[in-house]
Amino acid sequence: MAYNLMEGKRVQDWCNLVLAVCLFVSPWVIGFALETEPAWNAWIVGVVLAALSLATLSAFAEWEEWANVALGLWLVISPWVLEFTANVNAMWTHVVIGILVAAVSAWAVWAYRQDPHAHA
Repeated sequence: MAYNLMEGKRVQDWCNLVLAVCLFVSPWVIGFALETEPAWNAWIVGVVLAALSLATLSAFAEWEEWANVALGLWLVISPWVLEFTANVNAMWTHVVIGILVAAVSAWAVWAYRQDPHAHA
């Protein structure tokens, strides 16, 4: 029965959920919770990314993966757009998690296009 619950779920969907949780808790763990821009960016994007990841786990839609790619790219550029590059820990947290989210989501789109019935 446990196998049936996981059938059609890809590792990429779970990776994005874990990355969302890591992003959400990063202001406290890494120590930039008192800085408004990077902290709120991490919390908001973390919640949206988690919601999209959970939605993808329940019923796959390719647009959700593309939205995750966009969120990942936003995370990469957000330190410069929101001007928090002076906080190296916050900057690198956003950049690294952003690259991982974008890569994992692009991988999920690629995998879906290789075998669209795997998510059915």
